[in-house]
Amino acid sequence: MDDTTLFKSFWQAGFESACHVNKAGQRLDMIGITQHDHYADEDYARLTDLGIRTVRDSLRWPLIERKEKQYDFSSLLPMLQAANRHRVQVIWNVCHYGWPNDLDVFSPRFIDRFACYCEAAAKFIYDNTDVPPIYVPINEVSFLAWAAGEKAYIYPCQSKRGGELKRQLIRALIAACNAIHGVDPYVRFMTVEPLIHIVPPRDRTDLVEIARYERNSQFEVWDMLSGRSCPELGGHPRYLDIIGLNYYHANQWEYPETRLRWEDTPRDDRWVPLHKLLGEVYERYQRPLAISETSHFGVGRGPWLREIAEEVDKAIKDDVPVKGICIYPIIDRPDWDDISHWHNSGLWDLYCDETGHLQRIINSDYARDFERIRQTYSF
Repeated sequence: MDDTTLFKSFWQAGFESACHVNKAGQRLDMIGITQHDHYADEDYARLTDLGIRTVRDSLRWPLIERKEKQYDFSSLLPMLQAANRHRVQVIWNVCHYGWPNDLDVFSPRFIDRFACYCEAAAKFIYDNTDVPPIYVPINEVSFLAWAAGEKAYIYPCQSKRGGELKRQLIRALIAACNAIHGVDPYVRFMTVEPLIHIVPPRDRTDLVEIARYERNSQFEVWDMLSGRSCPELGGHPRYLDIIGLNYYHANQWEYPETRLRWEDTPRDDRWVPLHKLLGEVYERYQRPLAISETSHFGVGRGPWLREIAEEVDKAIKDDVPVKGICIYPIIDRPDWDDISHWHNSGLWDLYCDETGHLQRIINSDYARDFERIRQTYSF
């Protein structure tokens, strides 16, 4: 697959699929909570009706490997069958923050177990689909290392071990790429990371350097993976293929944690337009890019997506190879820490009927905005 035909559709859709243990000790299964596992066929069909033929979706490692190196892919098979039926190309998250209960993420055993699981998963997918997949072995290494190893936000809720965990996850990611390539040497990979911008407070010249350091930390995973830094981890340029960029309204802030408000008019003059951030990443790595996650919530959904499309159009006109935009989530999702609270962030809202099924109800205002955006930009 060359870069001109990287994705089956420029506009893409993602299903929230985190399956980690939250800070309250509750194992999440966002695919199950939103009933996407039950409605995968209908969910994919709705997307193809809109011309969306590339999807971000996930395997659920804790469900697949309940006993060490014994794999049950029954939770994945219906999703593969639905993708086949509707000729949907899937970008598979192989690990979306969660792993089996008996596994210590800091142990050397983690790397071996992950590689074996990735190999088995790639074989199963290879045997059960003829639509070439793209793999995201570990979703958002930097966020996972921060949340699980630095800030004790998700399991294993460690503090001040973020750097250690990031390096461990890079080793695991490289081992996963090797294992998957052993099954299918033509497969493509996407490395998905948050795209951020951080500025110092206006009156704190003493914080300029630390703000710059924190901002530049967004490049660490790609640098490690490609061998630009920490060569002892085994990185090499061949491991850095497609760069996926997750970008939301809270991705620009004043150090340490004051958000630059996207919704303000006029906007903070320290806000950097998305097309410039995209250009910076491309100049650094010379790899094809994709907006791998983006969305807003409530009445801001349409205006946010319109700005994303406008900025991506500017980037493409500047010869930055942005190959796709993924609306994530495409169906609504609940909060990780309070699953009774729904974000109202999807193209389809979810309503529970009298039988307990979550009905997909399209948000008509957002849908009209999306259609206008697609008519305006010929991606």
